[in-house]
Amino acid sequence: MTRHFLRDDDLSPSEQREVLDLAARMKQDRFSERPLEGPQSAAIFFDKTSTRTRFSFAAGVADLGGNPIIVNPGEAQLGAKESISDTAKVLSRMVSLIVWRTHTHAGLEEMAENATVPVINSLSDDFHPCQILADLQTIREQKGELQGLTAAYLGDAANNMGHSYLLGFATAGMHIRVAGPAGFHPRADIIADAEKIAAETGGSVTVLTDPAEAVAGADAVITDTWVSMGQEAEKAERIATFGAYRVTPELMAGAKGDAIFLHCLPAYREYEVAPEVIDGPQSVVWDEAENRLHAQKALMAWLLKESK
Repeated sequence: MTRHFLRDDDLSPSEQREVLDLAARMKQDRFSERPLEGPQSAAIFFDKTSTRTRFSFAAGVADLGGNPIIVNPGEAQLGAKESISDTAKVLSRMVSLIVWRTHTHAGLEEMAENATVPVINSLSDDFHPCQILADLQTIREQKGELQGLTAAYLGDAANNMGHSYLLGFATAGMHIRVAGPAGFHPRADIIADAEKIAAETGGSVTVLTDPAEAVAGADAVITDTWVSMGQEAEKAERIATFGAYRVTPELMAGAKGDAIFLHCLPAYREYEVAPEVIDGPQSVVWDEAENRLHAQKALMAWLLKESK
């Protein structure tokens, strides 16, 4: 059966641990796994611009012995002159992996339903599961075992990051708190899915409006840009809406003394995070960015093995 990774709970708790264990090993020996030797090719579609996703997947496919085929907007007929389902059937005969950074999550689901090779969600409007794997790898490097740790995510909790933190961290058995203003909380169905997972893993899910309450005693404090792609016209309004959720040294002081700070980048200093935090000793954002490469390589290698 072909395995895909469209949302964080496409991996069971034990499977997530397998991927993270493999990521740690591959970070120590970057070229130890070569499942794409040949080279086999991976189709990597970008409907949205990218830096970390582009470089980590392109370099990752090459590290695995493969050939990354980068497709920018307007360079293919995907979803325009040719349907997603037809594209999936054609590409399955030409490449070994399909990676797609897109808008509507339903498109990824249609791709996976019709592909006979693994499909990976490298970002959609609803989820960003590859980023969560990198975050979990980073936290585990700093803290050891993930089980029982507490993480707080602040800001726009209704976005793809808020959804993926709930699902991915609950899968890891962590206590995940997300805090955002009223009207910017995760979808009810995602909360319910995460709560069901947490009940099985020993984690917990908490949705709050008070950032200080979310951060209190946390092992990790996380934020994201308040103005994502496509929201530029709302910049002034969003800055005003999320101002209370800015991660400052004072807010970080409410977390554990050895708490770490994460941000998936790009970061806008003085908006969602103070320079003293992101550039300070508690910040692990550069390790986090690097771990996109290792976590995604492990994911690709795992999916290829499990899909044989």
